[in-house]
Amino acid sequence: MATQKKNKSFLKKLSSKYRFAIFNEQTYEELFVVRLSRLNVFTIVGSFGIVLIILVSILISFTGLREYIPGYPDANERLLIVRNAQRVDSLLVEIEKRDKFINNFQAVIRGEMPETAEDIKNRTAAAKNNSSNREIEFPRSEQDSLFRMQIEREERFNLSVRETPQRDIALESAFFVSPIKGIVVNTFGETSGHYGVDIVASPGSRVSSVMDGMVTFAGWTVETGYVIQIQHPNNLISIYKHNEIILKEVGQVVKAGEAIARVGNSGELTTGPHLHFELWYNGLPLNPVDYIAF
Repeated sequence: MATQKKNKSFLKKLSSKYRFAIFNEQTYEELFVVRLSRLNVFTIVGSFGIVLIILVSILISFTGLREYIPGYPDANERLLIVRNAQRVDSLLVEIEKRDKFINNFQAVIRGEMPETAEDIKNRTAAAKNNSSNREIEFPRSEQDSLFRMQIEREERFNLSVRETPQRDIALESAFFVSPIKGIVVNTFGETSGHYGVDIVASPGSRVSSVMDGMVTFAGWTVETGYVIQIQHPNNLISIYKHNEIILKEVGQVVKAGEAIARVGNSGELTTGPHLHFELWYNGLPLNPVDYIAF
């Protein structure tokens, strides 16, 4: 009962009317009169606060005032964010293209078939329908087998005859920059498996690319230390071994005469600071002395 009386007393206080009047001090004339209750006052103040919050929110959201909020980016920053996102997307696409090119190029060097866009598409479709895939075999006709035997026989007997003129035609207009100036101390083929020349030079000397090309390998091997390999036009490959440091990465394009490494003494198969240089054409080693003046 006491609780009910308190509740009724509280509600009565909220609904009780009060008169707010303004009088003229001289004449005691009523100038302004308002009848209010506590509930009316709470309702008016609350409504005014809500409207004020809504107006401030709209003002900040749709005007330039939002840029003054700590942590909110301005127009230039948002533009930079969009541009950077587009650049990152473009870089990812370019990196994917470069990786595909390098993988296909390495496959060609190993004698394998490069992966084409059709192969990728077929592999993706095969992965999705793995449960229903069936291996398809195409029978080889007798005429096809005879034709293959004829071509393989001609290639086997004419290989040594065709290689030399092709090499001369491809190399007759090639211009090579000397990778380094020094003294040749170990010539081509002087020892078994020595497919290049050893050039003595002072440690840290600049090693230059002999032609324009792309770096296809740049890394460390136990026997030859820091090695860099460059693919050039006309199926030419140059290899630089026993370097102190490599200045380029795989996939980078280099120009003739551009610095690619420093002379060093890295690897187990070395007796002092020198550069081991090899030149390959169509998978066959060339004597670099025949084409380059060291």
